[in-house]
Parts: sequence; structure tokens; C-alpha cells
Amino acid sequence: MPALGSPSLDQLRTFVAVAEAGSFSAAARALNRQQSVVSYAIANLEEQLGGLKLFDRATRRPTLTEAGATLLAEARKVAMGVDGLRARATGLLAGLEAELAVVVDVMLPTPTLVEALAAFRTAFPTVTLRLSVEALGAVARLVLDGTCAVGVCGPLARTTPGLDHRPLGGVRLLPVAAPDHPLAQMRGPIPPAALRDHVQLVLADRSDLTRGQDFGVLSPETWRLGDLGAKHALLIGGLGWGGMPDAMVAGDVAAGRLIVLHIDGWGPVEYGIFAVHRSGELPGPAGRWFVDRLASSRF
Repeated sequence: MPALGSPSLDQLRTFVAVAEAGSFSAAARALNRQQSVVSYAIANLEEQLGGLKLFDRATRRPTLTEAGATLLAEARKVAMGVDGLRARATGLLAGLEAELAVVVDVMLPTPTLVEALAAFRTAFPTVTLRLSVEALGAVARLVLDGTCAVGVCGPLARTTPGLDHRPLGGVRLLPVAAPDHPLAQMRGPIPPAALRDHVQLVLADRSDLTRGQDFGVLSPETWRLGDLGAKHALLIGGLGWGGMPDAMVAGDVAAGRLIVLHIDGWGPVEYGIFAVHRSGELPGPAGRWFVDRLASSRF
């Protein structure tokens, strides 16, 4: 078997350029080189690969051989890997984070989060993003203990020592229940006393930050859930009543799967959303960009 050499990065880039351009002359123009230089680079690459012919030169326009088509994907992978390495090194030299850990409150509207994450991947392809979704005090706890550099937190952001906060917007919470739930069938404003006879579905805090505290709990009988999706499913199933983000249940209300409860003296609640970070520890460029992106969203 012929001995293999060590192809250079420039030879691999030239190989990819010829394959994509469709000819040696077109690749030479794209690379701003003489055609003879491109031809020489390909000939040297074939020699480094033990004499494998990458192009069939019998036709007017060179076409990839079977071996050339097989090796093209590997050549692209190597070239892109080096480009990624250079981009990451450039970012690090400029102070860009190598990794950004973000924790987001479960109440943040999903479309807003998805749009921000997609834009982040485009803007910072070299930054590894670690995402957590939590509720209540668990968001603040992950920022306070340094697990996450940036948090998107609920109203606790304003009262938790050690956190700097920035308002981003708010989410309207509506009390809802399935149409066959006894509360949904009551006429007129529901007296708060009537709520005591029915299970209230409540988000649970998986941290110790708010241990012993309740937020918006009006019934002594509660089912505490760590997942907003599970709460939504139980509400649809008629197993209790509870507050839900307006945007998340708008379709259910319109379709009649859920009914907005009119509780005497207790209307829709505005749940403030804030960006947080540890006091005295500003996020890096990618973290600040992510917060700015959320701040510019409409929710």
C-alpha cells in the first residue's frame, strides 16, 4: 500500500473550493490565485493521499471521482473545524465567554425564549450555551450559587439579596379550570371561601430559597407540581384549578377547554419577569447580548 503523507490545510481548502466551484479556473478566481497554483495544490494533495485521484480530468470540466466524493466530506469537516477553532480563539482573546449558563423562569413565554435562543446561536456560534428552566426561587438559587451567570427570574428578583435585576416585561396569570369543574359552573363572582373546597394546582419551588412561603395560594388543599406542562394537563383534565400564563392557555380558553374564573377580589395577576446576575459580577458580552435580546422582545 502506498505511504500516505500529511495533507496541508491549504490543500484541503483548495480541494473543497474546486469541488464547490466546479472547475480549477473558477476555484482560482474564488481563491484569488493563478489556475496553475490551484492545479499544483490538487496534484500535491493527491500525492499526499497515496496517489488517489480526486478528480477525473478526462472531461472538459473536472468531476469528482468516487474517492474524491468520499473524501470531500472529511475535507470540509477538517476545514470547518479549524475555522471554528480560530473563531473561538478570536472570541476568547476579545473577552467572549467560552460558555454561558442561563436559567430561565418557567413562566417566560416559550416563543420568546425560542426566538432568543435561535438568535443567540446565530450571533455567537462559538459560545456553548447551557440552559436550565426552573420555577420561583430555583432560578435565583442557581444564579446566587454561581451555577448560572444569567437568570430570567420572576418577582423574587426584586427582593432577593445578592442579585442585581433588570425588568424585562411581565406575564399575565389567569385563574382557570376545566368547564366541568364545579368552580367553572358557578355564576357570578366566585367568593374566595368557595375556593377552599377545591384542589388548587400550585407550582412547587425546588429550592430552599422560599421554603415555607406560598405565592397566590388560596386553598388549603394543594397539589404542588414542579412542571408547568404537568399543571396544564391536570387543569385540562379537571383535577383542580390554578393560575396559568395568559399566552399559554389562550387557545384553550378560546376552544372552551378551560374557563377563566372570576374570583371576587382576585383578578388576573401580573407576574414580572427580570434578568438577574450576581451583584458585582456583570455577565460577559454574550450574556449581556442575551439579556438585551429578551428586553427587546414583546411579551
